[in-house]
Amino acid sequence: MIIGREIKAKRLLVILLLLLPLSLLGALAWGSVSLGVEESLQALTQLLQQSGDRASVIIGQIRLPRALLAAIVGAMLGISGAAMQGIFRNPLADPSLIGVTAGASLGASIMIASAGSWITGLGGLGLISVGAFVGGMLAVIIVYRLANSEQGTSVATMLLAGIAITALAGAMNSILELFSSNEILRRISLWRMGGLDGADYQRVTAALAVCLLVVLTLPRYATALNALLLGESEARYLGVNVEKTKTWIVVVVAVAVGTSVALAGTIAFIGLVIPHIVRLLIGPDHRYLLPASALAGAILLVCADIVARTVIAPTELPVGIVTACIGVPFFISLLHRRSDYGMQ
Repeated sequence: MIIGREIKAKRLLVILLLLLPLSLLGALAWGSVSLGVEESLQALTQLLQQSGDRASVIIGQIRLPRALLAAIVGAMLGISGAAMQGIFRNPLADPSLIGVTAGASLGASIMIASAGSWITGLGGLGLISVGAFVGGMLAVIIVYRLANSEQGTSVATMLLAGIAITALAGAMNSILELFSSNEILRRISLWRMGGLDGADYQRVTAALAVCLLVVLTLPRYATALNALLLGESEARYLGVNVEKTKTWIVVVVAVAVGTSVALAGTIAFIGLVIPHIVRLLIGPDHRYLLPASALAGAILLVCADIVARTVIAPTELPVGIVTACIGVPFFISLLHRRSDYGMQ
């Protein structure tokens, strides 16, 4: 049984590794201006040769950074969701439970409301992105300090503190909206829906640096997360440093989600549904669950961005809406068929 699941997990990883470049190629080929796969490949070749024709400009300046940012953000959200579900020992947990998404949303809203029309770039990331990242980190610090005590870090207290901070951030956001002008209110609303229209190579570089940290760090705790599935006492008996594991995972997830929200706005659902779907397919072994969730999250967000750009072109839909519309039906269908994957 275990060997069969490992074979299935490795097979899924191979399939996802093949699907990711195909989805990226689709992101380059399809949009309000359809280029086609062959022309997109030619444009990529000409881009490397610094050609200035129309297709190369569209690919190099617009679609390539956007596709790369979508893949990186999706990967970070997917693997972060899998790690948080492992810590909480709940397949319905989500990275937003520790308050980082709500804190980032509040930080961005404050910057939008206070900076107004003179928002300018700051290190290529923008004041909104900086405000979102700082807000997310402050929220996680508060949640973690509330959950930490002499007896260690309580997962239950962390969950309750995260809910409280999320509610507080939501209330403060509502106050900002109440006193904001229509223009500012629209900016806040659009930002919360999530979007990749501001993608550029500076954002891609920043996201890639954080993504490398995340995908290199979290899989190191795969064995510890597997032990935590048995319970904290059992994990300690097996030699796992539970407090250190929880601390590092929360820190890494907070940085990953904070960066994602700062660069692409609030993109819900990926951190919840992707790890759950992957778990239904290959089981709860985090050695395979973490990398598979990263790959699946990248593919989903790239495909969602393709839909967002093309379904009502030339107008774009917020990508956060598309992820929910794509993922929810698939998620529900898998839940109805969960007995096929050994779920009770």
